[in-house]
Amino acid sequence: MVEKRFNPEQAAVLYSEERKALLPPESILAHLKLNGDEEIADLGAGNGYFTLPLASKTKNQVYAVDIEPKMLALLQELAEKGGLANIRYIESDLESIRLKDRSVDKVMAAFVIHEVPDPAKALKEIKRILKPDGTLLLIEWEAVETEIGPPLEDKIPSADMADLLKENGFTQDIIQLNEKNYGIIAKLA
Repeated sequence: MVEKRFNPEQAAVLYSEERKALLPPESILAHLKLNGDEEIADLGAGNGYFTLPLASKTKNQVYAVDIEPKMLALLQELAEKGGLANIRYIESDLESIRLKDRSVDKVMAAFVIHEVPDPAKALKEIKRILKPDGTLLLIEWEAVETEIGPPLEDKIPSADMADLLKENGFTQDIIQLNEKNYGIIAKLA
């Protein structure tokens, strides 16, 4: 459903000072407990708000997966300016991710699951690409009215997302990031 997707023409807002204060990348990525030796997939990578810091934290490959080629092009431009050469750009939806089975140690999925037509199918795909001891860090909008973000009816409440993860074979630990956003650390059960 195209209407649920983020508009690439608004990509600059993803680096706003307000967003950096609300969702500081460094403290959020600390939940992944990176050791610098992981293969990482950033699903719904966009223009790299989390991809770029992830790429600076590992010597291995970061797979920037996004359905929108314009966003990947913006990300590539920023990565080149920052001297980051360990990012692989993959144009793909999340219901059939163009990565091999058990190919990544960590998965980042920020503000993208609510855009997917079938979230359960996307979670099955995440399960498929994760190595057995892998970790998923999922970030989404809490189901509250906000002046930014998707409409309320598109948001998935944290409890519902935790249930969906459980139904799809993940353990889950909800982290309340702020009043608008939550994170969930999930591992294969």
